[in-house]
Amino acid sequence: MNSKLNTSGRPLFFLTLLLSLFLSFSTFADTITDAAEVQHHTASTEKAHDANAPVDIAAVAFEHILDSHSWHLWGEGHEALALPLPVIIYSSTKGIQFFSSSKFEHGHASYNGYSLVDEQIVSADSNENVYDFSITKNVAQLIFTALILFLLFTSIARAYKNTGVTSAPKGKQSFFEPLITFVRDDIAKTNIGHNSDKYVPYLLTVFFLILINNVLGLIPIGANLTGNIAFTFVLSVITLIVTNVNANKHYWHHIFAPPAPKALYPILVPLEIVGIFTKPFALMIRLFANITAGHIIVISLVGLIFVFKTLWISPVAVGFALFIDVLECLVALLQAYIFTLLTALFIGSASADHNEDGIHNDEDEKAVAKH
Repeated sequence: MNSKLNTSGRPLFFLTLLLSLFLSFSTFADTITDAAEVQHHTASTEKAHDANAPVDIAAVAFEHILDSHSWHLWGEGHEALALPLPVIIYSSTKGIQFFSSSKFEHGHASYNGYSLVDEQIVSADSNENVYDFSITKNVAQLIFTALILFLLFTSIARAYKNTGVTSAPKGKQSFFEPLITFVRDDIAKTNIGHNSDKYVPYLLTVFFLILINNVLGLIPIGANLTGNIAFTFVLSVITLIVTNVNANKHYWHHIFAPPAPKALYPILVPLEIVGIFTKPFALMIRLFANITAGHIIVISLVGLIFVFKTLWISPVAVGFALFIDVLECLVALLQAYIFTLLTALFIGSASADHNEDGIHNDEDEKAVAKH
């Protein structure tokens, strides 16, 4: 257990670096706008905050599930309370610039010739291209989650190093040890086989990274990181790389020489090649869709109170929203488990030894049965 915990953080920085860069690039803006467009957006924003205007539930929902340049806590308009985040942009005429997102005053003000329009930083100069590499809300939560994982697992590993595995776990060890051993024994060893130990650190990192962010996303002021397709895309790409880099000759032989008549190769081989990419694509869409859908449903149910403009609907709306929210707690764990399980299945199918009939060798079966 000690060796597993000590190595479980190694892929964490690799994951965090890739995800941070990609999520920063997801806010990449190569948008050019003129002063008239900025004035039009300002007028429409002021109209949206009219006290007599109907509540736009769709806007509220998308505000929660989409990324932003500030961490909104509560309130609307100029009365909103939000944590400003660093803005990092590269201008084709001014070079690299750093400043706080508070300069935009939640999209109501311009700064140094730039404005925030629908969470995209645009320039009033039509000849200037703006490239956005800011630390957005999702990136900030990713860094926060990475810090939690690093401190948590180094603390657990240090505890095992000091006390060993001869005594009963205490505190956070007693809570996390069943989850760690579950990922190691029931997911990794069962689906990968005797060679699963080297994949356990990656699977543990993926499992807890998704789980913690799923839970944080349930908090009203939390970021919807696992509901961001850029996040799920990068995780899926890493799984694709890990799976195919460690694939053996049997895996590639099955793709380029499938067990079928050679006359069917022109049809089967392209399908097998496409299958290499559809597996991680399914991982990406499954996590993104399930998490995002849950958040939209909860917000929509609460929004019924504002749509009907009566408190009589509130018991029904809040009751159903509470039920979905409790269900989302289960989904948070379930989606982390499914993503990790399918990742282990893909790795196992690519790295396991097979005989001529495509059946796992007895050594793998015995190793799995032994554990």
